Amino acid sequence: MRLTSRGRYAVSAMIDLSINQVDGPVALKRISENQSISLSYLEQLFARLRESDLVAGTRGPGGGYILARDADKISIADIVLAVDEPLDITECAGKMDCHDGKRCVAHGLWSDLSDRLHEFLSGIYLGELMKDEEPKVEATHGQRVEAPSMSAERKVNG
Repeated sequence: MRLTSRGRYAVSAMIDLSINQVDGPVALKRISENQSISLSYLEQLFARLRESDLVAGTRGPGGGYILARDADKISIADIVLAVDEPLDITECAGKMDCHDGKRCVAHGLWSDLSDRLHEFLSGIYLGELMKDEEPKVEATHGQRVEAPSMSAERKVNG
């Protein structure tokens, strides 16, 4: 299984949106420029994200998108699934007909891996990733230091 550009772009766009919505709705053009994603492609993704109630749009001057709920309540699995990206790595989409209409010998392995992938992405929330993207934090002695990354934190904790 490989996460396609659709899922990757949706996650990147949602992180960008969550960071930049502090001043109000964010125009897709701004996300397009920030993330180097085609505006027409973002429009398609955001239509799906809106249908899944992950974002809300406003029209007119100053319009754009905001998160439809708190960033700490939107999992990466929510985003990926909203744009129709499967989290199933079995060849048969879980139907157990992968080998000439029958269950293949490795079906259990791939099914378990799919479950773990879904569990993993369901446990990571947009709010966590948003914090990872805060550019710098002030140190106690006036020095600028990098904010710790979630991946480094996960390596230490688990």
